[in-house]
Amino acid sequence: METLVLIAHVLLAVALIALVLLQQGKGAEAGAAFGAGASQTMFGSQGSGSFLTRVTAIIATGIFLTSFGLAVFAKQKAEAIGDQGIPAPAAVEVQQAPGADEAPVLEEAPKAPVDADVPAAE
Repeated sequence: METLVLIAHVLLAVALIALVLLQQGKGAEAGAAFGAGASQTMFGSQGSGSFLTRVTAIIATGIFLTSFGLAVFAKQKAEAIGDQGIPAPAAVEVQQAPGADEAPVLEEAPKAPVDADVPAAE
């Protein structure tokens, strides 16, 4: 069942992306004032705007519902893992090695003598 909801979610997401890319911007309506609006008579006198807007709203609602369904499935899986005897993080005590409370001390390595190209001054 979870796989079907996930497949539906992905298909709805692809459809929503396609519909958003198909829609025209607000500036595209300026061409209709000069006689270029006759190409959109397939969807009626208002053009494809209201049709695509409604379909986009329906698909967005579908994405919301599938997202909610996937969240429910994830919660059920998390509860199932908790029921298998895995202790809660608060119940697990951190065990430290003896002497771990002390901060480590950095020791400096002895410096090797450097042979200089410049002779020593007298």
